[in-house]
Amino acid sequence: MEPPRDTLQESIERQREILAGLLQEPLRRLAENCARVWGDREALDRVLEEGLEYVPWAKFLYALDTDARQISDNISREGIIERDFGRDRSTRPYMREAVPASGFLLSEAYISLRARRPSLTAIQIVRDADNRALGFVGADFDLRDLPLTRELYEEPRYWRQIKGDPSIRGTVFHQTRTESELDRHIDTVLGVVDELMTDHGVYHVILHFSSSRAIVWHMDDPYRYRLLDIDMLTNPNICLAYPRRDYPADAAVPAARIRDVLDGFRRLRFMDEMLYLRSGTLNIFNGIVGLTFSCDGSHYIPWDEFLDKDHAFWVTGIAAAS
Repeated sequence: MEPPRDTLQESIERQREILAGLLQEPLRRLAENCARVWGDREALDRVLEEGLEYVPWAKFLYALDTDARQISDNISREGIIERDFGRDRSTRPYMREAVPASGFLLSEAYISLRARRPSLTAIQIVRDADNRALGFVGADFDLRDLPLTRELYEEPRYWRQIKGDPSIRGTVFHQTRTESELDRHIDTVLGVVDELMTDHGVYHVILHFSSSRAIVWHMDDPYRYRLLDIDMLTNPNICLAYPRRDYPADAAVPAARIRDVLDGFRRLRFMDEMLYLRSGTLNIFNGIVGLTFSCDGSHYIPWDEFLDKDHAFWVTGIAAAS
């Protein structure tokens, strides 16, 4: 059995642990070298310039006193940048985090002030021979320059509910469903969509019932979506414009159950005049069904759990959430 993939947070933490392991020793070495010339701006600049050789991927290196005021220039691979000498960095995100007992901190990611890009800062406390804190050395990193493994985390397969616009939820009991063109031709539309997904390579569909359109993604051209209006959706000839493709063996949703999911959309669309489905999404590879209701609330649920829920469950659950 394939081992479980990391969740998003687990993936982030694993990357941070790798980075901390790469950066901690070089920053400790740099802090020791800075301590020997602490308080001498020009000497600090020279030590920081040398530090670029063994603090990998750093965009800027600098030294701060214990009040987080900069006492060196910014040192970069393009040269010395003097404008930040004397800068108060005490309000920056990396200076507002508690530095661990080890004296090394890898900050949470933040948006840099000037480049406005996701960044990280590593901070190391500088101590004198008597172990008294003199200040800090800081190293700024652009996230795109760091040697991350960049493994893609897997989307979790559990039910998630997200509340929508409060102004819509507040008026849901004062509205009624208006019949759309898609509603009037729903048998034909669902038949066409089923055919496209099971035999013609469409792996992801969003059905907008209220506005009578669909958006589809095809395995042969996965980076572009195609917009299908009601004329296309009600014309079975559209299947001739999509190449015949075998149903993928690694799909999470069995081909024989796609129509069951689509019929589930139909039931939710007509289940109530106030609480009804506005759009439904199905992706055959991650096996997730997406539902957005008239109250603007959304649900993301594994396809098999979706099929297990009956009419009463959805009416009761959506009404309570509204």
